[in-house]
Amino acid sequence: NKGFAILMGNLGFSELIVLVFYVKLVIKSAKKEKRKMLYWLETIIFSIILILTIYGFFYPLYLRYKLIKTGQPANRFDRPLKRTKDAIFSFFFLTCSVKKERVVTGLVHFFILYGSLTFDTISLNHVLEGYKENLNVFGHGLIRSIHSAVVDVFVIMVLAAVLYFIIRRYVFRPSYYTYPSKESAIIYALLVTVTLTFLLFEGADIAHNPDHGYLSFLGKAVAGWMGPVNMTLVKVFWWIHILNVFAFVLYVPRSKYLHMIAGPVNIAFQDYKQKGAIKPLDIDNEDAVSFGVVKATDLTWKDLLDSFACVDCGRCDDFCPANRSGKPLSPKNLMLNLKKYLLAEKKVLLKGSSDDLPPLMAGTYTADEIWTCTSCGACMYVCPVMNEHVPKIIGLRQSLTLMESKFPEELNLFYKGMETNSNPWGIGSSTRGEWAEGLDIKILRQDANVDILYWVGCAGAFDDRAKKVSTAMVKILKKAGVNFGILGVEENCCGDQARRLGNEYMFQMLARQNVEIFKNYNIKKILVTCPHGYNIFKNEYPEYAKKLGIDDWGIEVIHHSEFIAELIEQGKLTIDPKIKASLTYHDPCYLGRHNHILNPPRDILSQSGAQIREMKNNRYHSFCCGAGGGLMWTEEKLGDRINHIRTDNVLETGAEIVSTACPFCMTMLEDGIKDKEKTDECSVEDIAEIVAQCLEDKKTG
Repeated sequence: NKGFAILMGNLGFSELIVLVFYVKLVIKSAKKEKRKMLYWLETIIFSIILILTIYGFFYPLYLRYKLIKTGQPANRFDRPLKRTKDAIFSFFFLTCSVKKERVVTGLVHFFILYGSLTFDTISLNHVLEGYKENLNVFGHGLIRSIHSAVVDVFVIMVLAAVLYFIIRRYVFRPSYYTYPSKESAIIYALLVTVTLTFLLFEGADIAHNPDHGYLSFLGKAVAGWMGPVNMTLVKVFWWIHILNVFAFVLYVPRSKYLHMIAGPVNIAFQDYKQKGAIKPLDIDNEDAVSFGVVKATDLTWKDLLDSFACVDCGRCDDFCPANRSGKPLSPKNLMLNLKKYLLAEKKVLLKGSSDDLPPLMAGTYTADEIWTCTSCGACMYVCPVMNEHVPKIIGLRQSLTLMESKFPEELNLFYKGMETNSNPWGIGSSTRGEWAEGLDIKILRQDANVDILYWVGCAGAFDDRAKKVSTAMVKILKKAGVNFGILGVEENCCGDQARRLGNEYMFQMLARQNVEIFKNYNIKKILVTCPHGYNIFKNEYPEYAKKLGIDDWGIEVIHHSEFIAELIEQGKLTIDPKIKASLTYHDPCYLGRHNHILNPPRDILSQSGAQIREMKNNRYHSFCCGAGGGLMWTEEKLGDRINHIRTDNVLETGAEIVSTACPFCMTMLEDGIKDKEKTDECSVEDIAEIVAQCLEDKKTG
């Protein structure tokens, strides 16, 4: 105080004014420097966090890309424009999610997707604000006003969507949902916190600067609730929000929500030729260490991509007949466990030390899973990201069968019959043509002048019930004036069942013989009554023929349901509506779902006079009979019998006849009706038998 008095005494009034002004300048300059220093410090910290977030987002993507590359080659690069279009459409229009089996859930995904995309624009803006305040990519005019209202609308939609998923997953949880789901809980929490912290920041910003309100109705409401706010609080809410956004960005590639990125990519690389078709093994390769799928590196890169694209939605489990009947197979876990395997063994995989990898059947999968798949394809049809489950299972069966001779014990009899007589029953191959005796049918070795080869198949030649279908088909062909013939004793098994049981060696042995026969007789058109034979001749024989040096397969394959429908349409066959009974139709998996033949059988049956009643699981969602994938020849020891579930579907319609177009389905449905003691109420008829009855003179009912 004394020093101040002396100073005041030596200063005049003008000097005092100058001193005061100087001191204020120094203080103001110091504050400005401090603010500047804090700004740069904040910017540096923000930049470091941003760089770490970008690295943390892209590193797991790069790691998964490297893991996927360890798979075997797969040609999925044809039709680039269509692949690109499908990927874009699946992402922006959610064609992968909005399917009729879960319409509401699919639509709610719209809220999440477009809410996230809207928030992405906000997040980009907030990142820019980390370097310059009040910067906005939409400017400060009309566009920003509209955008502010749109953002608030999606805030409500996102919160509603999250609430829907929380209730669906944790309250009414369907059986196909994984529970407890830690990943889902985390992502729901992040979606909520990102949304709410945005509202807090928006409200604080508007409360501090009302000009930033624009058309933001929620932001203005929060601002009114907050009252006066200083810039410091605005900054605090900005930091809280941006850190929540970065946490969300970091979590996505490390969780199942990677499907948001991997899903559209997986859809782009889907198989446009034939989903579920089995590719030939090079069984003649003497240098091969193994055959089939033993380790993850035996799968293709597309198989490995499938595992990372899996949504964990459970649609595949919900429609899988094995899973629905209480068996251990879960198509969803087939994917998720493969992903766990890849991440657990990433060091070995990235080193290229495949010899050190554990076999997939040594802890990742079990025999009960692999041998209960009917290969019906329901899982692949409903998968929103086009995952391909069946080929993986067949690959695992191939390794078990060819490398270790590990397969269900009852298949020993099946293989013995195939090896000795080229049919699953083991009936003498010399009797293959006996069913046709007295029917005056051309045998190609006696007269090869035919327009079409009628491939009777093992069931049609040896199974007493299926022989009636063969006879009915002959009656139809003759009535229509078709020039056809059969191979008789020269016919072999098509090899479908052997191939789907994993015995690729047996399939190729049979296929080679059949291809040679087709070449010898210059076959151009094959008619089949079995969907399994139809599928393998149409979709898999051409690829195997290339292995034999035949690039142009050049053989048209047609199923009898298609052929009969064509004969009717061309006027070569007239159907009288003689069936006076209620009828339901069972879609065979390999006819409907695998090969999209849904309408021809219905077109035929609709003209029969029968009263048609559809089952609740029909067309593409037809429930498997349980015989596919070679399981016709195994014992169903686990869970409920699949054919019993399908029989219940039949009986629920109250139909007096159940018609089908597959010998295996016919057997399984007849067995189911017998087991249910309903043979007096419902009979099983192939469509050929229905048509043949309608060609008779006498009335039937």
